[in-house]
Amino acid sequence: MPATISPVRTSAERALDAVLRLGPAVFSLAFTALGIETLIYARVSTHALGPLYNVIPVIPWLPAIPWVIPWVIPGVAYAFGLILVFAAAGLLSKRTARTAGMTLGGLLFLCTLVLEVPKNAVNLGSMSLRTGVFEPLALACLAWLAPGPGVTPDWLARASRYLLALSLIVFGVDHFLALDPIASLIPAWIPWRVFWVAFFGATFIASGLSIAFHWLLRAGAAGLGTMFAIWVFTLHLPRVLGLYGIPGAPTNPDEWSSLFIAIGLWGGLWALARAGSR
Repeated sequence: MPATISPVRTSAERALDAVLRLGPAVFSLAFTALGIETLIYARVSTHALGPLYNVIPVIPWLPAIPWVIPWVIPGVAYAFGLILVFAAAGLLSKRTARTAGMTLGGLLFLCTLVLEVPKNAVNLGSMSLRTGVFEPLALACLAWLAPGPGVTPDWLARASRYLLALSLIVFGVDHFLALDPIASLIPAWIPWRVFWVAFFGATFIASGLSIAFHWLLRAGAAGLGTMFAIWVFTLHLPRVLGLYGIPGAPTNPDEWSSLFIAIGLWGGLWALARAGSR
C-alpha cells in the first residue's frame, strides 16, 4: 500500500495554531474572573443591605440572592460564583474537561431559560433583553463545545453549534437594527464608526452561518474570536481602566462584567476554532 502523505502545513497555519491554543486558557480566565466578581459583590451586597433581600445581580443572568438563611446556609450567588471558578479550572484539564464543560454549559443554559427568557418574552422588541438571552446561551454552547470533538456527545455538539450560530446571527441582525446607538459606543478616535458597526454585524452573521453548516468553521470562529479580542483591548479594557473618562466606569461592576463576557466569547471562539481543526 502507498504510504499516507501528511499535508504540508505552512508557517502561517502553524502560527495560527499556536495562537488558537490560547483559546481554552482565555475562556477559563474569563469565567474565573466572573466567578470571583460574583463572590465579591455578593459579599459586598450582603454586608451593605442586610440579610434577607434581593439585590441587583453583578452578572445579569445569574441569580441575585446572596443568602438563603442569613449567616448559616451559603446562598445562591455564592454557590454560582464557586461553580464558575471550579468549572473554569476544570476546563484546563483533560481529565475534568468533560464534567466542567457540561456543568458550566448546563448552568448557563438553565439561567437563560429560567431568568432571561421570561423577561424577554414580555418585551420581545427589547434589544437589551434579547442580548440577555443570547449572550449566556452563546457562552453555554461554547462551554459544551470546549472539551472538544469526541468528548462532548455528538448530539450536544450539533445542538450547541446550531444554538451558537443562532445567537451570533441575532447579534449580527441587532447591529444593523441599531447602527447609530452601537456606533456611539465606539471610541471617538476610531473613524467610520457606523461602517464598523455594519461590518461587525455582517461578520456575526457570516460566522454564525459558517458554524451552523460546519463550512469554514475554523476561519469563522477564529475571525470572530479575534474581533472580540480587538474589542477587549480597544473598548472594554480602556473603559474599566478609566482611559476614556467615562464617569464611574472603573468601579462599575457592569463594565467589568462586560469585559469578562467579551473575553469569554473571545476565548471560547478560539477554542472552537482550534477544536475544528483537529
